[in-house]
Amino acid sequence: MAILWLLMALLMLCFVLLPFRRRRRGLEQVHPGHPDAADPARYGFVRQEELDVRMPGPDEDLLEVLDLVQRTGDYRAAAQLLTGTEAGSETRWQRVQAFAGAAALELQQRPGGVHETPGGQWLRVWRTEQPKDAGGAAVHAEFLVQQAWRTSVPGTDDFRIIMEEARDACAQAALLAPGDPVPYIVELSVARGLGYSREEFDQLWLKILDRAPHHMGAHLAALHHWCEKWHGSREAAYDFAEAAAARAPQGSLLSALPLFAVFEHLPEVNLVAGFYQSEVVTKAMHGALHAVSSARADDPVRAHVRHLLTFFLVRAERWAEAMDQLVHVDGHVGALPWTLSADPAAEFALYRAVAVAGFEANGGSPANLPG
Repeated sequence: MAILWLLMALLMLCFVLLPFRRRRRGLEQVHPGHPDAADPARYGFVRQEELDVRMPGPDEDLLEVLDLVQRTGDYRAAAQLLTGTEAGSETRWQRVQAFAGAAALELQQRPGGVHETPGGQWLRVWRTEQPKDAGGAAVHAEFLVQQAWRTSVPGTDDFRIIMEEARDACAQAALLAPGDPVPYIVELSVARGLGYSREEFDQLWLKILDRAPHHMGAHLAALHHWCEKWHGSREAAYDFAEAAAARAPQGSLLSALPLFAVFEHLPEVNLVAGFYQSEVVTKAMHGALHAVSSARADDPVRAHVRHLLTFFLVRAERWAEAMDQLVHVDGHVGALPWTLSADPAAEFALYRAVAVAGFEANGGSPANLPG
């Protein structure tokens, strides 16, 4: 199997680009004993070397198609999968990112030459043979965005040229699927790269709201733009997240958005004593806990929220609740905050071991495991 990419690390190009090690600092002070004092295997958890770093949770259809496309170089299965994926859904957005990320990583690994075909050639063939296919157009736009962030330095001519091309690709994709928010969500990353004005950003955001007002992926991408573009006001980013959470319908994961806003700003506030037990974090965690408990079981963003909750619950020493999240997400680690580490599986395994140690230090055992 040739899928050697970190799927959700690519998704998080829209989210956070700050070094995770600064956010990890201080973990050693919270665990009640050495992590080796407790054995996660006793709870049926997956061994570290078997953790899937590509995705936050399972999507077998996607994995099967990606494997086929990368083995054969035939894009048609990918086109068919996207055609059958509901427009405007979180799943479509994540699958677009997955295909784009796979092509981008292939090209990075095999840039091509005089006697070598470059990686990701199946995407070029897709666009050539089916120029009116909305799915292929969206994947191409996202591919260009990822290429810009991967291969160029923001602010340089090369970066701007690729981003301008991505903006044009977003416009073409939008014309092919007028009701689909995905091309506009892709453009949120273009907006960040090209430094859209507040007016330009607001116009783009309204187009997304018109098509998918409660799209969690879009809100996460927009939140990062708020934090980066207008970082002078942390409160403005919190206000954006809390307003979205307040208008979230029943079953929406938008109630978890404030927790992502807190995470965005951890480097600024991480030195505050007892921060993870503070009112702002506790309130954000409760919103996220409510969100995952009321969301649809098949909501693809649910796993993202559970992974971030695991990080905060361990830091807050809420061991039983952390274990509850681990029961639901163990096996997959392609999500924040783990993907910000050079070794996502190791980072996840560390927090998991700390959660197990804390759980057992407070009377927990496999016999009374939550979940």
